[in-house]
Amino acid sequence: MARTTGSIGIETAERIRSAAEQLFAARGFAAVSMREIAGAVGVQAAALYNHFSNKQALLEDLLVSHMESLIAAWKEEADADEAADRALERFARFHIRYHIDRSDAVFISYMELRNLEPDNFRRVENLRKTYEAFVVGILDDGRASGEFDLTDTRISAMAIIAMLTGVNTWYRSRGRLSLSEIEDIYTKMVLRSAGAQPGEASCLAAE
Repeated sequence: MARTTGSIGIETAERIRSAAEQLFAARGFAAVSMREIAGAVGVQAAALYNHFSNKQALLEDLLVSHMESLIAAWKEEADADEAADRALERFARFHIRYHIDRSDAVFISYMELRNLEPDNFRRVENLRKTYEAFVVGILDDGRASGEFDLTDTRISAMAIIAMLTGVNTWYRSRGRLSLSEIEDIYTKMVLRSAGAQPGEASCLAAE
């Protein structure tokens, strides 16, 4: 984790994170050296170690920060008083919108998990489970209220997250459909996968 303090140190650490994220996404964690990251930032390689003890610590920082920010953003978005179908729609739209401009972070958060050391892997995995639990909770509520027809809410939650995250692999801003139209389509698919019957496009689309 970052070890220097002060505004200059914080700014440099952020530049290191940004460069590492781009390089890891483009070439893979194993193929990128600390020297290359330093070159992308414009500092000496030794300067990186003032912020991160090694490349493993940098990867762990990126993946943990991504999940912690995601969890915090959903907590801000979630509405505990909503019916389950509306909550699931809100989650689907949130997940797509949050991830669509973070393609590098999404890519390495899935593809580079295998390169984390055991303790770091467990920390990231626990954060992923926390996020999955939000969806499981929505699905459990919907099954209890009769809004959803599900056999296993945990498996359904993981399938929904995988479906929504998959938008990042093919979405292009100049494509045939707008992001709002894609949200509408995916929201309906998510609701149907939960055994709900989606109605007309919700006002959540405009939020």
